[in-house]
Order: sequence, then structure tokens, then C-alpha cells
Amino acid sequence: MIRRHPVGPPDNQRLAHLCGPLDAHLRRIEAALAVKLARRDEVFRIEGAREAVERAEALLDALYEQAAAPLGETVLERLIAGQDGADAGGAPIVLHTRHTDLAGRTPNQVQYLRQMLGHDITFGIGPAGTGKTFLAVACAVDALERHGVQRIVLTRPAVEAGERLGFLPGDLAQKVDPYLRPLYDALYDLMGFERVGRAFEKGLIEIAPLAFMRGRTLNHAFVILDEAQNTTREQMKMFLTRIGYGSRCVVTGDVSQIDLPKGMASGLVDARAVLARVPGIAFTDFSAADVVRHPLVARIVQAYEGARGAEADAR
Repeated sequence: MIRRHPVGPPDNQRLAHLCGPLDAHLRRIEAALAVKLARRDEVFRIEGAREAVERAEALLDALYEQAAAPLGETVLERLIAGQDGADAGGAPIVLHTRHTDLAGRTPNQVQYLRQMLGHDITFGIGPAGTGKTFLAVACAVDALERHGVQRIVLTRPAVEAGERLGFLPGDLAQKVDPYLRPLYDALYDLMGFERVGRAFEKGLIEIAPLAFMRGRTLNHAFVILDEAQNTTREQMKMFLTRIGYGSRCVVTGDVSQIDLPKGMASGLVDARAVLARVPGIAFTDFSAADVVRHPLVARIVQAYEGARGAEADAR
């Protein structure tokens, strides 16, 4: 269907902010909603399926309301996702850190936040760019700032993704540091470099390879296992049984990027099946629709998912 939709009283500055540089925002809306857009003054011509056209109308109205200043990519992607940090279950969830405040940008991210706040153990499973690790670290920082936990423990399996750990220079700490670097990056974004450094000095934050978790009991801690698709069944069981009193645990991973030796079962895949009905444990499954990086990342994820589906059908 084709519909002409006025977004509001003529305001050239708001319209320029809504459309973006060289109409970049309109092109992004077209790609996301599968519609065609054209503009004459404050009236937009929208062409596409009825549901897509109606959603585009609502999106243009919402963007126009916020277009008193230039619209950042975060605002655009949040509104495209069709929600504003809240879902039908209640008020918006906002994580408060001293460096920034965060809210979920997609329905699955909002669900993920609710699950992390309401369950002792939460799994976030899905492709790269969906915010699994960053939101988990943000929840941990928020809990630490509010004195909900006494420390943050972040861990990853040091599995070689096509490279040999032994050939890396330096001692053991220097060898495993590249595997843990994404966790440092998230902390720096949320807390700032100096505050992270002081937190490490005081023992408020600990980052270590998964192998270092054996034999420990983690009380009053927010514990995150990242890249969990590269754990074995035994490692996953070992990790989950480290959780002590007053602790919360988040496990994240992407089952499409398993780097374990051929024939070795992933602990994350196994846990998804074994623990699905265990009370107190929650799962959020992310998809390409939840990717909040560059829009091209979502299209790359969709392309690979489609290729895997075609391969499975051919077998």
C-alpha cells in the first residue's frame, strides 16, 4: 500500500535531523522495515506492506518528536526496535553506573535485563553484537555500585581460536590477557580507566581464565562466564557449582562460534538442554534482530544463519 503521512507542523530543522545526513536515517528505516520513503516538506510518502507502513508512520512520528537536536544512532536503533527500554511487564529498566546509564534497546535485551535482576543464574545465548556481555558487565557494575554484591568476577575459557597459545610471548598472565581483553574493554566503557584500576587494586574486580575457578566458592559476587560456547561439559558444571551465597551468575556465548576440538561437545549447548527446566535459571536467546552494532553486522549474521539453514536442508 502507499500512504502520505504528515509528521507534524513544518519545521525544517527537525525534518533535517529526522532524515539525517544525506537522508541516512531514512535509508536505515527503509532497510529495517522493508518500505520505501520519499519526502516533500513535512509529508512523507510511504510504500510497502500495510503493517510495515503503519510501523513506519509511528516511527517517523516518534523520531520527529525527538528531533529537536540531531538524532544519534542509539536513539534511531532503539526506536526502530519498537520499544523504549520497557516491555509489557512494567517500568523501564535502567542500569546506573557512574560513567553512564544503560537500558535495553530491543525486547530481548529488556527481557535479558529482567532475568539478570530476577534470577540467580541467567544464560544469554546468541550472535555477536547483541549486547550479551556488555549488558551483563553493566548489571555487575550496577550491583557493585549499589552494594548488592561485594565484588565482580569475570572469566573466560582460554580456548585457541585457530592460534597457538604457547607461541604467544610472555608469561602465563600475558598469554591469557588477549582472551580477557573484551571484558576489560566493557569495564573501561562503563567505569572509566582510573576507577577500574582502583577497583582491581582493592580486589573489587577480578578477571581470570576459567581454569583458575576450580576449587573456589564465590560468595557475595556477581560472576560472569563469557564465551561459554568454548567450555566443555565438565568445565560448565565446575563453573556453575562455584556459585555461593549472595551471588548471581551470568553465562554468555554464541553457539555458532565454537572453537573446541572437533567432536568435543560444548558445555553451553549441553547446559541449554540439561538446565532448561531448573527453577531459578533463566535463558534469553538472541538473534540477528538484536544486533546493536553497525547495521551491516546484523545482515552478516543473517547471511550466515541462512547459509547454515540451507546446508542443514541439503543433508
